[in-house]
Amino acid sequence: MPGVSRARRLRTINGANPPSPAVRGLKGVVLFVACALVLTPFLAVIATSLADQAQIAKAGGYVLWPENPTLDAYRAIFRGGVVTRATLVSIGITLVGSGLSVVVTALLAYSLSRPGSWGHRPILLLVLFTMFFNAGMIPNYLLIKELGLIDSYWSLILPGLTSAFQIIIVRAFFMEVPKEIIDAARIDGASELQILTRIMLPLSKAVIAVVALFNAVSYWSAFFNAVLYINSTEKWPLQLVLRTYVIDNTALGAADLPGEVMPPQQSLQMAILVVSLIPICLVYPFLQRHFAKGVVIGAVKG
Repeated sequence: MPGVSRARRLRTINGANPPSPAVRGLKGVVLFVACALVLTPFLAVIATSLADQAQIAKAGGYVLWPENPTLDAYRAIFRGGVVTRATLVSIGITLVGSGLSVVVTALLAYSLSRPGSWGHRPILLLVLFTMFFNAGMIPNYLLIKELGLIDSYWSLILPGLTSAFQIIIVRAFFMEVPKEIIDAARIDGASELQILTRIMLPLSKAVIAVVALFNAVSYWSAFFNAVLYINSTEKWPLQLVLRTYVIDNTALGAADLPGEVMPPQQSLQMAILVVSLIPICLVYPFLQRHFAKGVVIGAVKG
């Protein structure tokens, strides 16, 4: 079949006819519309954060293309000090929480993936129990209070340190490692910790990246625990500052910038939102290639 591409010949041999130009065009239109629906809100947020008062008033609240872009809103929120401090708090909580979450999840998942480990089945049932039953907000608050963690950064880290879902995914991944490899390592004198760190973890980079991404997004986006457990405003994470300012308009104010004209409230809100989105948007592309692989392997093979 001269003039026919190899891929098309293979589809014809396998009995699958290539889609017609009309079908391909329809798929392109649907994909373009879906991308536009996803990207338009992000573009509106960025454009509004760069717009001035006149253009925001003219557009009725949200701007899709700033005519005279200005960085006044970003200068204001960072000079005020509140957003800068909250950003550093969120970064610290996310880094520490995500790192500890990966360690705790890997250790527990590895122990539960070894059938002969001590307390294997009762602990596994206890982990599964937490997927369906939750103590509730008041018992959790009383527990944090009895542990002396009120108004402590640890109250934002420890409650979400791991989850049954993540443990099950990592455990399923570990169980897929051939038993012969582990037996050979034991014959060579490797301890359980050495097997985990030198064999299991290097073979499970994909699922570890998924766990790290899940926890990083969770810690970065969380604000409700801060509402419950944090009393000092200087310990607020960025998401709580954003929520408080968007809803109550109290996190920033003219008192933070004496003698200066504040940018429009809408621009300040969108600027804080952009600052809260940037870290995750920067990290996600580097972990995205592991994301689908890790979830599929852990969920389907397990």
